[in-house]
Amino acid sequence: MLKRYKTILQYGEAEHIVEKSRFIGYAKPVANEEEALAFIESIKTKHKSATHNVPAYMIGEKDDIQRYSDDGEPAGTAGVPILDMLKKEEIKNTAIVVTRYFGGIKLGTGGLVRAYTAAAKLALQEAKMIEKALYDVVGIKIDYTLLGKVQNELMGKGYTIKDTIFEDKVNLSVYVAVEHSKQMIHNITNLTNGKADIHVVDTLYLNEYHGRLMKE
Repeated sequence: MLKRYKTILQYGEAEHIVEKSRFIGYAKPVANEEEALAFIESIKTKHKSATHNVPAYMIGEKDDIQRYSDDGEPAGTAGVPILDMLKKEEIKNTAIVVTRYFGGIKLGTGGLVRAYTAAAKLALQEAKMIEKALYDVVGIKIDYTLLGKVQNELMGKGYTIKDTIFEDKVNLSVYVAVEHSKQMIHNITNLTNGKADIHVVDTLYLNEYHGRLMKE
C-alpha cells in the first residue's frame, strides 16, 4: 500500500468562459472504473444539448487505469491535456468531465488545450485537493497516574488523540502516521518505564490538507 497519495476530497464544479464558449468542469473522487463511468454518464445526461462532454480519469495505486476522450474535439486538444494534468499533479482516483457549449468563436488548438485544462483545474480546486495518508491507530492503556505525562508527550509531538476512555485504566486511541508509529511506541514505552500496554489496533487511510490531519 502507498503511504500517501494525492486525490480530491469531494465533488466539485466550476465554470470558465472563453470567447463566449462555456466550459463547465466537474470533478469527483472515484474508487473504481464503474464509479467513473457512472459519473461521466450522469454529466452527459445532464448536458445532452452540450457541444462536447470531455471525460478523463485516473484510477489505481500505480495509475493502472487511465482513460480519456476528446468527444469530437480535434485530437489531443481536450481529453489528453486533462489526463496529462492529472498525471503531472499525480492526482489519483479522480474523474473529470468538462462540458463545452460552443460560443461561435473558434479557439484554435492552443486555445482549446488552455480552456479545457483551466476548467478542469478550477473543478479540482472546488473539489479540494488532499492527500490520503496511511495511519496506524495505536491503543495505549495506562494507569491514571501516567495520563498527564503521556498526554503531554503525545500533544508535544503533534499526534492526534482520537479517543480517551476512562475505565479501570485510561485507554487512549492515537492516530500516528505509519512511518512514525515505531518511534512513538518506543518513546511511550520508555516514558512509562514499560508500564504502558501499547500496540497497533488498526491501519487506515486518513485525509490530510496542507500537511495537517483533517477532522473526521
